Amino acid sequence: MKFVDEVSFVVASGDGGKGAVSFRREKFVPRGGPDGGSGGDGGALIFEASRQRNTLVDFRFNKVYRAESGQPGGKNQRTGRCGADLLLLVPVGTSIRDDATGELLADLTAEGDRFTLPGGQGGKGNLHFKSSRMRTPRFAQDGEPGTQIKVHLELKLLADVGLLGFPNAGKSTLISRISAAKPKVADYPFTTLVPNLGVVEIEPGVSFVVADIPGLVEGAAEGVGLGHQFLRHVDRCRLLVHLVPADVAAEADGAAALYRTLNDELRRYDADLAERPQLVCLSKVDCVDADTAQAQFAELQEAAGRRILALSSLRGDGVKHIVRAMHKWLQQQPDEPDDTSSPD
Repeated sequence: MKFVDEVSFVVASGDGGKGAVSFRREKFVPRGGPDGGSGGDGGALIFEASRQRNTLVDFRFNKVYRAESGQPGGKNQRTGRCGADLLLLVPVGTSIRDDATGELLADLTAEGDRFTLPGGQGGKGNLHFKSSRMRTPRFAQDGEPGTQIKVHLELKLLADVGLLGFPNAGKSTLISRISAAKPKVADYPFTTLVPNLGVVEIEPGVSFVVADIPGLVEGAAEGVGLGHQFLRHVDRCRLLVHLVPADVAAEADGAAALYRTLNDELRRYDADLAERPQLVCLSKVDCVDADTAQAQFAELQEAAGRRILALSSLRGDGVKHIVRAMHKWLQQQPDEPDDTSSPD
């Protein structure tokens, strides 16, 4: 299934049915009077968050979704049939905005959350306008129009921890070691083309969700590479795990330079995101010799200004330590963080 996390289309609730103008015609009843019924209400258009959906691909091609309109009223005081509601299932974590103004209409962050465009109310038939002063009303109400709007849907994955890093930093290998996720792993850049989610189980009934985000490159804030397209998926993450690959650092300007470059890209994309708590880790230490790894570790720890971890996802070195560090921090911060505190 193709991963689509952003889409725009037009939605409309149903129009209300028109009220009827009718008069009773019955043998031996010379003055039957008005008997026009009201129109039916228009159907509502409903967005509902569901875990049965994990992408917005279903909305990629159809550009208009319209609920059914109400039927007009009839004679003999018959009310028109109400229009059927239209239910659109979207993934949990979908935000809905007015495409024209950018106004946030709804943020569906839990299973069953709903956003509804109500249908138009049906018009009253001439029966409702009968009075002692108006015995034969020859008019009825038109139904109210439904609501039509162009919406922009944006999916932000719900994860507790987001894995960040340059291409080939070892993010996919790590998430495959700590969860049941099976992302593509290969020895070339941009192996990960879409975000991947993995559930890390600490013990029965105790778990957290990790998101593997496609690798960033320098200039991502201006649209270079792929990762900038998916940074929205770490907006909801409470903790970021920043992987700095030892082998790439050894060939480039060092681990500290890579660390600062990625944080600069985060800051240019979203200043608040750059201040999100980070767990910094020197990854792929198995790809360099011990002296180089030690030097990169010391350099990165000085740049980060706090204790960091060393990791080899391929060999399994440090995997348990990083999982424990994630879990420990999440336990200490049960709610969304409002500060910029960093994990130990």
